[in-house]
Amino acid sequence: MANESSAPAGDTGKAAPAGANAKRMAMIVTKGTIDWAYPPFILATTAAAMGVQVTMFFTFYGLPLLLKKLDLKLGTVGNPAMKMPMMGGHLAMPGLVGVMPGVEAAATTMMKNLIKRKGVASIEELREAACELGVRMIACQMTMDLFEYSLADMIAGPELGGAATFMASALDADVSLFI
Repeated sequence: MANESSAPAGDTGKAAPAGANAKRMAMIVTKGTIDWAYPPFILATTAAAMGVQVTMFFTFYGLPLLLKKLDLKLGTVGNPAMKMPMMGGHLAMPGLVGVMPGVEAAATTMMKNLIKRKGVASIEELREAACELGVRMIACQMTMDLFEYSLADMIAGPELGGAATFMASALDADVSLFI
């Protein structure tokens, strides 16, 4: 049975509702392409909706997922498992084709259209849901400095922190993920 005095998702210090899950999840988000943006936000929002306290640490190429304006692309090179539903089947893109001019833009457009057509929530919607559910989002200070971002570039909500800030949460986590 969950401890009724545990903090809710986002660690706001308030008592958790009766029956809430007292577990914690810590996640490092390192990738910023559209295909790599979905797993951390889906897992974070699902866990938070289940009462899990979630901390997401955005570093290197995952950090731009916190930008106010997203410009997500689909990485076509080095993904042999990428097969798109087309012409009644699933067609794979040969690796060499991915380096040709215009292929990344076309694949990105196809993926965004597929997401919309299938009614899948956008990354912006999932990110907003994460905020509403109290997911703690930490923007890596070193990466912010390295890529010359400021909190003014980011959506409202993320806090600045470094590895030590994340580790304080990760060391108490029941589930730790590197995505």
